[in-house]
Amino acid sequence: MSIKKISKDQPDKFEFSADNLLEAKKILERYPKDKKKSAVMALLYLAQNQNNNWIPLAAIKYIGKFLEMPYIKVYEVATFYSMYNLTPVGKYFIQVCTTTPCMLRGAYELVNLCKEKISKNENELSKNQNCSWMEVECLGACINAPMMQINNDYYEDLDKEKTLKILNEIINNVTPKPGSYRGRSNSEPENNRKTLMEIKNA
Repeated sequence: MSIKKISKDQPDKFEFSADNLLEAKKILERYPKDKKKSAVMALLYLAQNQNNNWIPLAAIKYIGKFLEMPYIKVYEVATFYSMYNLTPVGKYFIQVCTTTPCMLRGAYELVNLCKEKISKNENELSKNQNCSWMEVECLGACINAPMMQINNDYYEDLDKEKTLKILNEIINNVTPKPGSYRGRSNSEPENNRKTLMEIKNA
């Protein structure tokens, strides 16, 4: 698991776009007026989506003022959760699960392909600045191992050949199709769903 880094290159200012400001106000309506700090995670996610998939320090300060909470409290949340990116990650951010089920089914082949095709190091933008990658802990799709997450989508049941195809598409600015790469629906068994009645009548 890599240590979260803070980008050295920081914009001077950040504020929500007009649309996101309206969305932020809608989010606040979900909470009692004296509990608006509870919206911090949702607003961080909103800022990340607005800012090319990463959160600058200016956005953390902006959200602190917006919620009337200390900057350091917002910073603590942003640095604790792995879903928040504090450095530029590119248009396509690849997270490769290397926890035990994925590891046993070839996750490090996926890691090696990321090193070869994207960048030698984690959290480092590719030459065309289009993507980056990192290792992460369990993403909760163990039965579909090995798998990886690209932005908000899961790519499951991978092998070397299928991962290479996905990475080549990303490098060429093509969004690959998410889901199982063995044609499964969700986490159904390999030979489609079975019930006790179907087995009895087989």
